Amino acid sequence: MGEPTGFMKYGRQLPRRRPVRVRLRDWREVYEPFAEEAVRQQGARCMDCGIPFCHEGCPLGNLIPEWNDLVYRDDFSDAIERLHATNNFPEFTGRLCPAPCEGACVLGINAEPVTIERIEYEIAERAFAEGWVKPQLPRERTGRRVAVVGSGPAGLACAQQLTRAGHDVVVFERAERPGGLLRYGIPEFKMEKAVLDRRLTQLLAEGVEFRCGTAVGMADHALADLEPGDERGAGTASAPDVTLLSAAAIHDEFDAMVLAGGATKPRDLTVPGRQLDGIHVALDYLKPANMVQEGTLGAPLIDAAGRHVIILGGGDTGADCLGTVHRQGGATVRQFEIMPEPPGDRTDDNPWPTWPLILRSSAAHEEGGERLYSVTTTEFVDDGSGRVGALRGHQVEITVTEGRTTFEPVPGSEFELACNLVLLALGFTGPERNGVVAELGLKLDPRGALACDADWATNVEGVFVCGDMTRGQSLIVWAIAEGRSAAASVDRFLMGESDLPSPLRPGQLALR
Repeated sequence: MGEPTGFMKYGRQLPRRRPVRVRLRDWREVYEPFAEEAVRQQGARCMDCGIPFCHEGCPLGNLIPEWNDLVYRDDFSDAIERLHATNNFPEFTGRLCPAPCEGACVLGINAEPVTIERIEYEIAERAFAEGWVKPQLPRERTGRRVAVVGSGPAGLACAQQLTRAGHDVVVFERAERPGGLLRYGIPEFKMEKAVLDRRLTQLLAEGVEFRCGTAVGMADHALADLEPGDERGAGTASAPDVTLLSAAAIHDEFDAMVLAGGATKPRDLTVPGRQLDGIHVALDYLKPANMVQEGTLGAPLIDAAGRHVIILGGGDTGADCLGTVHRQGGATVRQFEIMPEPPGDRTDDNPWPTWPLILRSSAAHEEGGERLYSVTTTEFVDDGSGRVGALRGHQVEITVTEGRTTFEPVPGSEFELACNLVLLALGFTGPERNGVVAELGLKLDPRGALACDADWATNVEGVFVCGDMTRGQSLIVWAIAEGRSAAASVDRFLMGESDLPSPLRPGQLALR
């Protein structure tokens, strides 16, 4: 603890966001540089608590007080070592994680918590700038081969851990380039893809092999017949060439197989008029927009320019759509949320250190648009040409009967709003049932996610799973934690024992 009174001397501070009128002209990240002295002051606010609840708040078990103190002491080189000890990709979480660690910060009991996420970001960026992030090669190779299916954060974390343990790792990705939702779901203004690519360069140098444009477990399906939003091809509408491989053949060829394909089956909305043109699931909108920014697509397949847009879903994906609509030049945009507007501060039934259920506004909300709460959609209206021209809905109120929550219509609250582009950001319902799940005969749990035991093993010998595919739609920090934990189990399966860290204990698996 570098400065015992730091939390009393310094207030919580974050870097300024670039002016809205400026940042809407480009797709760059929204924050301005943060002075190093300001970062060190934020590190000084950490109280080095006797019981650091931030550890429990973080699924990775990040050593937060340690690297906060190192930053205060201007020892960024040791700070990145402590950060990398628990987190493969702090530059991702430092941008994209909602920071449950900050919700559990002891300082947050009666003051604003430490800016943990931003300190993590600054450590990672300093490390890359100084050239401290280098490939970590194993002392020897084991000769064991592992196939990782999916290159999102869970798959990447698992692959990196296993290759550092000496195994030969091949990552199969059906999209054009690796990264999963980090590349095709997260907009450039939240994380520029150069940030992803520089980490992938490290993985390549460590020996990870990527085979992109390759779909595992889809040998009996024809991608050419898929429509945008089809559960077998969500997000693949713009992929021109995909090689189809048998999951059984991959299982036979490799010594172990890790499934990290995510929860990619989008939740749809079955109301009259859903078939109209101009209604799209969020990823079918976000992926082409990201491809335009990285130069692999000339123009967006779905363009909000001049459109009157309604986004259904008030979560992070909805906010990603919102910021993208702003940058494409949407005429108007509204974001619907079926839940009531959250309070500005914790309520009595939401005490520290539980996750604060409060109103959160992203940079995209600062840029414009209207947020509507406690509303639901009942019908899409044809404009006469087969395209959506309006949306009908009503307000709702929550009722709880015998533990069951329902949304009841508010009498007289019906409305109709003109729109000619609707984006469904309603989340995902789990992994796709076709392909690898059907081909290998993998069991699902009652939630529809892929079932596994406390060692991340499925019902098929040598096949493991991690991330959203088994957890369900969740946070990037959970994906990395599960990828690291699954890697330790795979290593133990192959070698009989493992020195790889496992941030998630077996008992935690039952709490998902």
